[in-house]
Amino acid sequence: MNTPTAASRLRQFDDLPGPRGVPVFGNLLQIESTRLHLQLEQWCEEYGPIFKLRLGPRRAVVLGDHELIATALRDRPDGFRRTTKLEQVWTELGLMGGVFGANGETWRRQRRMVMAAFDPGHVKRYHPALQRVGLRLAQRWQQAARHGTTIDLQADLMRFTVDAIAGLAFGAEVNTLQSDEDVIQKHLNRIFPAVFKRIFAPLPLWRWFPSAEDRALVRSVAEVNAAVDGFIVQGRRRLEANPALREHPSNLLEAMLVAADEPDSGMDDSQVAGNVLTMLLAGEDTTANTLAWMIHLLWQNPQALAEAAAEVRRVCADGEPPTVDQIGQLDYVEACAHETMRLKPVAPQNAMQALRDTTLGDVHIPAGMVVFAVMRRDAVSERHIRDAARFNPERWLADGRPGQNASAAKRISMPFGAGPRICPGRYLALIEMKMAMAVLLSRFDIQNVGTADGKEPRELMQLAMSPVGLKMNVREHGIRAEA
Repeated sequence: MNTPTAASRLRQFDDLPGPRGVPVFGNLLQIESTRLHLQLEQWCEEYGPIFKLRLGPRRAVVLGDHELIATALRDRPDGFRRTTKLEQVWTELGLMGGVFGANGETWRRQRRMVMAAFDPGHVKRYHPALQRVGLRLAQRWQQAARHGTTIDLQADLMRFTVDAIAGLAFGAEVNTLQSDEDVIQKHLNRIFPAVFKRIFAPLPLWRWFPSAEDRALVRSVAEVNAAVDGFIVQGRRRLEANPALREHPSNLLEAMLVAADEPDSGMDDSQVAGNVLTMLLAGEDTTANTLAWMIHLLWQNPQALAEAAAEVRRVCADGEPPTVDQIGQLDYVEACAHETMRLKPVAPQNAMQALRDTTLGDVHIPAGMVVFAVMRRDAVSERHIRDAARFNPERWLADGRPGQNASAAKRISMPFGAGPRICPGRYLALIEMKMAMAVLLSRFDIQNVGTADGKEPRELMQLAMSPVGLKMNVREHGIRAEA
């Protein structure tokens, strides 16, 4: 606790700089939710690494300093929680709660269950399912190569991650890559954008004047909840039919059900269902977006692309989806993933709410205050990282060249968050990324990656940040293009 003298030296909310707002709404009408991360980064440059926003009746402090951000992230779950606004929107939509949105003791119980399911030993046992999905991705792109078809990069990678999550996490064969039956994906794709849009909406118009889009969203939530309930029922049936699965679960869902059944776990199937939904939503968008950005950045950096392809073709010489051991040898591809997440983090901002009075730097943060963390600002700043704007995977390697600031990049870039609430799926996400890149680089030569107008892909923020309009053309490796 601060002494009165110390507290008097702290800056209060009203002392902070920030963009001028308007009566009642404050800065809320200035917010463009689909590019909020860019607005926050720009305002950081104008007003400094700590500034204020008024969002209607809510007050928010924005942090652009990585050390202060790390302090706040590590003070979760006791000092900071997910925002009540997120919880309100999530619940109003009828979405089941999971570890992503949980707080307090509920979060602790769910975290233990989810971490047990994401144990690396379990994830390795699920690897054959991921290889099957990788093979389906290869076959889809092989057809595109043979027919000269342009690949919608974002859409295909979403299919890959939906199929991967369904197989790895739930033991369900959701085959959108081969069948084009993207019903689940279509419903999932409505949810994150709607949640993010409603968080920053000046008025809850959907309550009074629901649009066709709002009505479609209600149907999508119902469909996704029904699919999740189905996964739970199937998982229970498998455990009953084969008790040995309790010792060696074949997927993440079974591992969570086993953990929930432990005495005093405090968990039931509804909370398992909430985390199934969380995996579907978070696992689809974030991994697919990172892969799309990585392929784009590699195409822009031919030397890095050549080195990544050489590594994959050496490790996966037979062109088959890599084994667990082969995945572990793709060090340069993993460095490309980390460098992509530094430059194009799919979570470039993180919102939290103070549970108690605290201080961040020289600013007093009262209980209930919302804090926005601008995650990318310092990670792409020359103040902290040399050649910060350059895509340079070598900075992530243990044998990186001298002066590459590897330790600075690892300390400042926090794509999976930090502290007790760091993303539990980060290990699985990296494996999925390496699988998709191994499939691409072992079997195909990239001919082009870009947008229809030839410009840089726009960064679209919808809870996760994605590239807009990226297309790719490939040919099968070893097959010469016709003259």
